[in-house]
Amino acid sequence: MKAKVHVTLKAGVLDPQGKAVHHALEALGFDGVQGVRQGKYIELDIAETDPVKARPAVEEMCRKLLANTVIENFAIDFEG
Repeated sequence: MKAKVHVTLKAGVLDPQGKAVHHALEALGFDGVQGVRQGKYIELDIAETDPVKARPAVEEMCRKLLANTVIENFAIDFEG
């Protein structure tokens, strides 16, 4: 089964990469974009086939390594 993890900065945390992307989009003529926040996407192939059983382990992975929970949020989806 795949665990799909989306990591994003918490509201209020400055996002210089998002700001750079926003300015680049404006420079390319995309004027309708009002803001950009950048994050990361991680796919994990795991042996467990039951999402309910897999969730605690994947959440622990996020808290210990994949996300900096001081400044980032994470969301987990399962596929397969």
